[in-house]
Amino acid sequence: MENSKIRFAVVGCCNMANRHSDGIAAIDGAELVCVCDIDEAKAKKRSEERGVPYYLDYYEMLKAGGFEAVIICTPDQIHREQAVAALEAGYHVLCEKPLALTMEDCRAIVEASHKSKGIFMVGQVCRMTPGFVKAKELVDAGEIGDIFFIESEYAHDYSHINSPWRLDPVKLRHGITGGGCHAVDLIRWIAGDPTEVSAYSNHMVLDNWPVDDCTIAIMKFPSGALGKVFCSIGCKRNYTMRTVIYGTKGTIICDNRSPEIQLFQPKVNAEGRPYWEPDLYPVELKDHNAEEEVKLFYNAIVNGLSSPVPAEEGANTVAVCDACVRASASGKAEKPEYV
Repeated sequence: MENSKIRFAVVGCCNMANRHSDGIAAIDGAELVCVCDIDEAKAKKRSEERGVPYYLDYYEMLKAGGFEAVIICTPDQIHREQAVAALEAGYHVLCEKPLALTMEDCRAIVEASHKSKGIFMVGQVCRMTPGFVKAKELVDAGEIGDIFFIESEYAHDYSHINSPWRLDPVKLRHGITGGGCHAVDLIRWIAGDPTEVSAYSNHMVLDNWPVDDCTIAIMKFPSGALGKVFCSIGCKRNYTMRTVIYGTKGTIICDNRSPEIQLFQPKVNAEGRPYWEPDLYPVELKDHNAEEEVKLFYNAIVNGLSSPVPAEEGANTVAVCDACVRASASGKAEKPEYV
């Protein structure tokens, strides 16, 4: 399909969906042909901005067709329903993170992706964040030796967010899964799959939320490395995903909101004394790099490549998040239930 025009439908008219639409517009061989949202005011506004028709009914849109790929930017609770339907209809699908909120739903999406001829990609956007991409390059190049500890944080104040689906008291969106999956996926991407998770959580800030708003998880990896994720959806500070990777030969400090990452390696001054001064690597500030997501998805479609982030990756990140929730509730170490 090289050099073919790929037509896209974007489902959901939120800010992230708009970023994806920008990503489509940035590709010569891609075209946005319709948008969809159950809120007619939002759908109409976005259709006028983009100059494309809109749908209020997702299944009507799938049936009408006229596109090859669907980008899903809707509440996490309906990812399974929408992703499976699009895959069964033969479309390529890019679904925003988290893949789903339960392992049952994740497994259903994985199974549907195996049966479908379409390419399925999960929008784990930290894998496209320039600072984190550079950090992984340095790790893979052996610049810091073997990882013995890695930590990442998802600190994001949700107190101003008024989305009913985030506060659903039945289909719970735990902070560690809904937002903290960013940090969990980043650690998995760099250090591998943890074998065991211990976690503690509390609920001291967002009184009206049905889930704990702070979680700290400790992880063990097959290599012997340890990991930690801090997730707060009620913290009083600017949004950050500060990440530190400790290796036997050096250390990397990076963040999705910093214009540079730091690489610490042993240095010796003229007197033969060791000192620590980081080498600085400038990086672009693109903390929600949906444009790169769409580009990778598009390239996979037109060139017949495998998915850049297949359903299994999204499911296994949720598996670790699920283990964090279970460990916090049980007070015991829990094993992730990988697909």
